[in-house]
Amino acid sequence: MKGTVTMSAKEVGRIDVFERLMRKEIKQKHAGKLLHISTRQIRTLLKRYKREGAAGIIHKLRGTIGNRRIDELIIKGATDKVRNLYPDFSPTLAHEKLIEIHGFKFCRETLRQAMITEGLWLPKKKKKLNLHQLRKRRDCLGELVQADGSPHDWFEGRNPYCTLLVFIDDATGKLLWLEFAPSESTASYFLAMSHYLKRNGKPLALYVDRHGVFRVNTTKAGTAGTGDSNGLTQFGRAMNELSIEIIYANSAEAKGRVEKANETLQDRLVKEMRLKRINTMEEGNRYLPEFMDIYNRKFAVTPTSPVNMHRQLLPAENLDNILCHKYIRILSKQLSLSYGNIIYQIQTERPTYAMRYAPVTVIEDMEGNITIYYKQQKLEYAVFHRQPKSEIADSKQLNLAIDAIVRGCNVQAKVVKVPWIPPVDHPWRQWQI
Repeated sequence: MKGTVTMSAKEVGRIDVFERLMRKEIKQKHAGKLLHISTRQIRTLLKRYKREGAAGIIHKLRGTIGNRRIDELIIKGATDKVRNLYPDFSPTLAHEKLIEIHGFKFCRETLRQAMITEGLWLPKKKKKLNLHQLRKRRDCLGELVQADGSPHDWFEGRNPYCTLLVFIDDATGKLLWLEFAPSESTASYFLAMSHYLKRNGKPLALYVDRHGVFRVNTTKAGTAGTGDSNGLTQFGRAMNELSIEIIYANSAEAKGRVEKANETLQDRLVKEMRLKRINTMEEGNRYLPEFMDIYNRKFAVTPTSPVNMHRQLLPAENLDNILCHKYIRILSKQLSLSYGNIIYQIQTERPTYAMRYAPVTVIEDMEGNITIYYKQQKLEYAVFHRQPKSEIADSKQLNLAIDAIVRGCNVQAKVVKVPWIPPVDHPWRQWQI
């Protein structure tokens, strides 16, 4: 037989067996055992080998189009949809939308290869990975919850830059709460934690980074940020009152569960909000519970133990008096105190000497309302304002503070006109009257 015949290594090995069979060195039964096929197949292939030579051993469907091959028109229609509707979607997310919305039925890899061919997707280059020791998931839901803030352009320029606060369970990878906030601040975490506790209950522990909201990053205890001598931040003090342990991660890789979720959310959530025309934080926060259900059905896993370690809030645990700013102040001789650059003068009917230099608790709730307590009793007060001081902002709130200054600054520069004085040799000075 003329021409070139392409054969696999397996088929080349069969030629030797059939040559020995034709020389009657082995029997058909022995040849079947060597090639792991039946004697009936041996007889069929032997006839082909005698008639066609080596080409008779090659599979007859080689080089033909498979019966399960997808029509090129269907692939072209799918890539056109991606090009027009989902140009910046990854193959995985685009594949999900094509199935859910447009009714296409083929595997993700088929779409990925088609997107690469059409120039709609660039395959990621393999890079050297920094390997980190994997940590086994916790056994129970609510045993360890990872929390983090993810600053990002979530609304793609349709709304100011903001932060998504993410709470994800370590045992299941389940999103337990999401909330948009202007920045990663104590007030934002108080509000998000209030919603989390009302929805899920109290977890055993929170796994967080070393942001100033969670940890006092100074060697001095009792700083202005803590207001007491135990070295806790306001958020740390609140979690201590709720019996929720805070554990600090040494690196971003240590809390990889929430970091990976942030990366996924910055891809999927952004595109879902674009498709649903969500343009503000308020609209986004209303949509997030629905998105969490979709995410959890797709990515959450079953925990090792079915026990839910979340604990219900106790009747004595009033979140309004816990998720707030609490500071200790000492009354002056005139029964006044300073808080937030404001003088509060205590109004009381009891003798003033009984409360001179007494410690009182100042509570500022999430709405900014001030309450003062002395020995669990609420005190009345009068307010005297001072000259406001410049606000202290950390790196994660600096942009928000600058934007507020820019919005409030409407003063335009005044152009000062300097009167022109003719020089000494000017013709006007040469005139004589």
